[in-house]
Amino acid sequence: MANASSELAPLIAVIGCDGSGKSTVSEQVLEWVRGYGPAAAAHLGKQAGNIGRWLSELPLIGKWFERLINRKVVSVNNSHAKNKTPGFFPSLVMYAFTLRRMRRFRRMLALRQQGLIIITDRFPQLEFPRAYDGPALSVSAEGNFFIRWLAKREQAAFEWMTSFKPDLVLRLNVDLDTACARKPDHRREALRKKVEITPQLTFNGAPIAEIDTNQPLPEVVAAAKEAVTRTLTERGYKRSEV
Repeated sequence: MANASSELAPLIAVIGCDGSGKSTVSEQVLEWVRGYGPAAAAHLGKQAGNIGRWLSELPLIGKWFERLINRKVVSVNNSHAKNKTPGFFPSLVMYAFTLRRMRRFRRMLALRQQGLIIITDRFPQLEFPRAYDGPALSVSAEGNFFIRWLAKREQAAFEWMTSFKPDLVLRLNVDLDTACARKPDHRREALRKKVEITPQLTFNGAPIAEIDTNQPLPEVVAAAKEAVTRTLTERGYKRSEV
């Protein structure tokens, strides 16, 4: 599908390693952008944790489902670490996450078509499969026919989503020690990989504003607002004085 971004309202993507302040910056930027017109937020990550928490609240079987999903996510992560194709059920779980992301992506596009400026927490990418909001399965997976079919379907879904280039990417850069201090429940090695990948992402050639999130939050937010203001001004938006 061709990129129809020029026909849509602006999209500002906020990306960065866990601990870089994506959620906080996204919220503050959203409030700022509303001074230019109607705006909405969208989360375009996997959100496996949110699904697990929702399942845990189901009566009787909730805790069982939560443990099952968590085990399958760990299984996929272990397969990635060993460069192996996940098994049947883990692959099915990961593809279910992709379908959920597609639904959220379509809802986000519908809002853009209605004229709402969109601020996204995360954005899909294809440059680093099996990592950092990229495809969870490999298109060259060595599993059975069904797993290979799922991988190809997932690849097609990501190719479609990434064909929509953001008008601006706010890249939140953070060093490993700071990320670990802010996210003590995360594995250091997993954070190290994200810190290393962050500066390599290009998002299909989208304009990228580099923001150092090791500095105090007010300076981070000010830098993000400045970059967003330039982009919206170039698109013909004017900030309301009210």
